[in-house]
Amino acid sequence: MTDELRHVNLDARQIRVLAHPLRSRLVGQLRVGGPATATQLAAVFRTNTGATSYHLRQLAEVGLVVEEPSGRGRQRWWRAAHDVSSWERDGFPDDPDAQAAADWLTSNFARNLAERVQDWLIATPTEPEAWRLAAQFSDYILRLNATQLTAMTAELDEVVERWRRQTTAAPAEDARTVLLYLYPVPLPQPDNGAGSDGGTDPDAGLGTES
Repeated sequence: MTDELRHVNLDARQIRVLAHPLRSRLVGQLRVGGPATATQLAAVFRTNTGATSYHLRQLAEVGLVVEEPSGRGRQRWWRAAHDVSSWERDGFPDDPDAQAAADWLTSNFARNLAERVQDWLIATPTEPEAWRLAAQFSDYILRLNATQLTAMTAELDEVVERWRRQTTAAPAEDARTVLLYLYPVPLPQPDNGAGSDGGTDPDAGLGTES
């Protein structure tokens, strides 16, 4: 793995191709698990090799996956072309199809987050104590304007990037892949009688997992 993240800001064509249940998962799996064949990916997602081969070719046409140049025998190995994808949710006002794709990808991101968390909660009882204690969750309630939220997010990104660089250069022997989600959620503006805190979600602010 190189030290620098490979980043892509999705254009209209790329986002239309990526906005597909299997294609988005193929890209995610290649990023997390590294290069793989269509057969291996079919086994991961419990589908057939013809389906994964077709969708990999569609992704390759827009530069989101690439074939490994060295190859390994007669099989075709694929890898993700980038480490990170970004898009503007409202970035395609003149392309309804691309705009719909951006909306789908954003919603799919949230769905995947919930699925990953639920998978971890199910697996937690069988995990070593060190990992159970390390992988706890927290929520925070802050009063910020948009500029402050942008600045805070940038600072948190810097912290994560510093750790990414350190662990890429010198990974621990017992390291494993960890997904860290950062997704600020501005709550609705309060009505006049809602109180000064502006909290409208009864489940918000429950605190840190213990």
